Amino acid sequence: MDDPASSRETAGADSAVGTVRYNTRDFWSKENLKFAQSHFRMEKAVRIINAIAKGGESDLLDVGCGPATLMGLLGENIHYYGMDIAIQNPAPNLIETDFLKTPIEFGGRKFDIVVAQGIFEYVGTFQSQKLAEISNLLTDVGKFIVSYWNFGHRAKEVYPPFNNIQPMNQFRESLTRYFSIDRSFPVAHNWQQHEPGRKLIRTAQMRININIPFISPVLAVEYFFICSPNGSQRT
Repeated sequence: MDDPASSRETAGADSAVGTVRYNTRDFWSKENLKFAQSHFRMEKAVRIINAIAKGGESDLLDVGCGPATLMGLLGENIHYYGMDIAIQNPAPNLIETDFLKTPIEFGGRKFDIVVAQGIFEYVGTFQSQKLAEISNLLTDVGKFIVSYWNFGHRAKEVYPPFNNIQPMNQFRESLTRYFSIDRSFPVAHNWQQHEPGRKLIRTAQMRININIPFISPVLAVEYFFICSPNGSQRT
């Protein structure tokens, strides 16, 4: 599972009236190949990860890692683990699993950082359950980095496979059941519903980690949330 912003191809409706449909491994094994190269959101996530790790040794779990492109962008101090419904290149640090059908866990490990980019738009009715499972994976001082699409963006186009469409404040409310939100800010600001393409704009927005009143809710393509476990719902 990965970023829909850089691909406008229609992949088939993922929801229907009165039902929620979930894409299978066959779909994701092909879709994931589109994201073998890094993209804007992933590169910005790396900056956030490095700021959290501060050069120290950290164990990181990438939930919905796709082709594990993030692994190649991280320094040696970040020990990478990934899970996805369709693993392209099997390795000991990667688990292939449908984590909507099985718990999100990795052999009993705890992680300093858990990342979920472009995942929660696809979890259907499993949102609360999966947030709870991720909360239990974090160390006491761990951080959860999650992105979520801005469905209030001025361009109302919605990627067809999405099955978990909700207002941003509703997603934020769900997060606060299991986490304390340290910060949230747009991944990027753009009139069009995709990531910035021009080099100068990309460079500037890569460093902008703030909310701009009245502008961000309209122009932000999606948001990052940097979270800490709040302990109230952990087991």
